[in-house]
Amino acid sequence: MPSIAAVQPVHVATWIEAGTRDLAAPSVKQRLAAIRHLFDWLVTGQVVPVNPAASVRGPRHVVTSGQTPVLDPLEARALLDSIDTMTVVGLRDRALIGLMVYSFARIGAALGMTVEDVFTQNRRLWVRLREKGGKRHAMPCHHNLEEYLTAYLDGAALRGDPKGPLFRTIGRGTGKLTRTVLPQANAYAMIGRRAAAAGIATKLGNHSFRATGITAYLKNGGTLEKAAAMANHASTRTTQLYDRRRDELSLDEVERIVI
Repeated sequence: MPSIAAVQPVHVATWIEAGTRDLAAPSVKQRLAAIRHLFDWLVTGQVVPVNPAASVRGPRHVVTSGQTPVLDPLEARALLDSIDTMTVVGLRDRALIGLMVYSFARIGAALGMTVEDVFTQNRRLWVRLREKGGKRHAMPCHHNLEEYLTAYLDGAALRGDPKGPLFRTIGRGTGKLTRTVLPQANAYAMIGRRAAAAGIATKLGNHSFRATGITAYLKNGGTLEKAAAMANHASTRTTQLYDRRRDELSLDEVERIVI
């Protein structure tokens, strides 16, 4: 290829077709999106006249149900109740898990919060989340979440540092909070430890509590549209991926096979 300006749609399409032989459809689509963004930038900079990837279509990939493991409401309650809140670590962990369950917060948005993102409005505690694309999203706290966050803020003496991170690491050997934001990998490891201590065999991830909260909300009469608004989803189709009520229906039907 003499230059990048010589790239044509047929070249991109051939590259995409070759990728489908070794990669899953989502990976190929992600690579195509990256190439499109690259050529968009080159077009803007007048390096190339047109985007050769704009007309290329990626492999078809339809997802109707999410793969994120979720907890039964009783399991989620058992997990939260099993956390020892006599320590700052326990208060932090319960508050973080509770935030994801009761506000449907993404782990990235939760860990990106500062102390002042927990605030009082109309005599109720609210949380402010910064979601994907920099969008700000505020919502009132469930009474359990209000209890968890209040206990954490007071127990860790965080109210005097409003600009500091809400969820922080623990100093090695000190048992005290640092001023360093808790990394997602650490949050994932914490969730695994807490689940094992509570006797939960399900392999949980950071997104499991978001899915658990949404499913519990819908099971108790909540609407898909309001769940999407609470989760800050642009489309209810995204919210449906977190709705795992069908899993219970499938299990009920499987148990009808009496042999």
